[in-house]
Amino acid sequence: MAIPKKCKVSVLEEPRKMAIHEVTIPKIGADEILVKVEGCGICGTDVHEFKGDPFKFCPIQLGHEGTGEIVAIGKNVKTDFTGKPLKVGDKIVTGLKSCGVCDTCKFHPEVAELCNGGEIFGLLPGAKHYLNGWFGEYMKVNAGGVVFNVSDMDRDLRILIEPAAVIVHAVEQAKQIFNFQFNSYVLVQGCGPIGLLLLAFVRCMGVRNIIACDGDNKRLAFAKKLGAKYTVNGLDADAIEQVMKITGGEGAEMVFQCTGSPKAASRAWKYVRRGGSFCELGFFTNNGDTTYSPHLDMCNKQVKACGSWTYQAKDWVQSFDFLKEAKERGLPITKLITHKYPLAKMNEAMEMNISMKGLKIAFTPTGK
Repeated sequence: MAIPKKCKVSVLEEPRKMAIHEVTIPKIGADEILVKVEGCGICGTDVHEFKGDPFKFCPIQLGHEGTGEIVAIGKNVKTDFTGKPLKVGDKIVTGLKSCGVCDTCKFHPEVAELCNGGEIFGLLPGAKHYLNGWFGEYMKVNAGGVVFNVSDMDRDLRILIEPAAVIVHAVEQAKQIFNFQFNSYVLVQGCGPIGLLLLAFVRCMGVRNIIACDGDNKRLAFAKKLGAKYTVNGLDADAIEQVMKITGGEGAEMVFQCTGSPKAASRAWKYVRRGGSFCELGFFTNNGDTTYSPHLDMCNKQVKACGSWTYQAKDWVQSFDFLKEAKERGLPITKLITHKYPLAKMNEAMEMNISMKGLKIAFTPTGK
């Protein structure tokens, strides 16, 4: 495959303004990889940055849920993170690279996701990183980048790997405080891409009594297709009563809070039964404070709670098998991707995401 001298990338120059930039494709070093981009999902983090630059990253080439084909590979790059061979033509995704020098990395590598100096391609600000995001025609993996060979998965399934790793990590966190059983009542609040992927994952684990809770009936209908046995519209005045009725008056044994709404996060505590467990994974940006009753929601119920932040490399590996399993079970997992846009229409793609008229919005070179 002939590699052009230049390529186009989409850059967030300022809030709500993404523009096409033409950049020179450098000669790939001995420890680097050049990838022809095939697609990239739009994450909620991308949308928050698009709306108001809360991280002060502008200008930045976003896109971290990407995948593509290796078109050039440095002589020193032989294998992916798991030891699987890499070559030109292989399909890859990129994960979180921890810094390796902070206290967390040196003394607590078991929680490498909490490294404050970690790097994620697509969240590296400045013009020097214009080829390090996935919203472009080509993408460069820097030396030491975490790469996974996923050539045995189709494109749309690969686009879902990064958010799938997020939910795999959340479930692994939840396992520390809850013993999942086939007959467990597990409630998932928030049926966006993260909540729906989590719901499907729990179903693939064999859990039968899954309750989907959301304010959008269309999303609840899709949750049924992915394995939810029950649905509750969280905007209903009697939503808590509905959950109690489903669970025999007790409440859910495990609640996953996947929305970014402080009001919804407050209500989620009411769904937990006494002795139950709670996992918060809806706030990857600060959307404000929430409230709960320390007596009624925590102490009196003796609730066990945990948070979940991003992922580790091992979560990515598990996400591959989860997505394959979901597909083999006939779950319409790739139907999560409802809209696809080409590079020239990234502003429209972002606005579509903000409108919440779809589920997972993605960039693909052709918009198909």
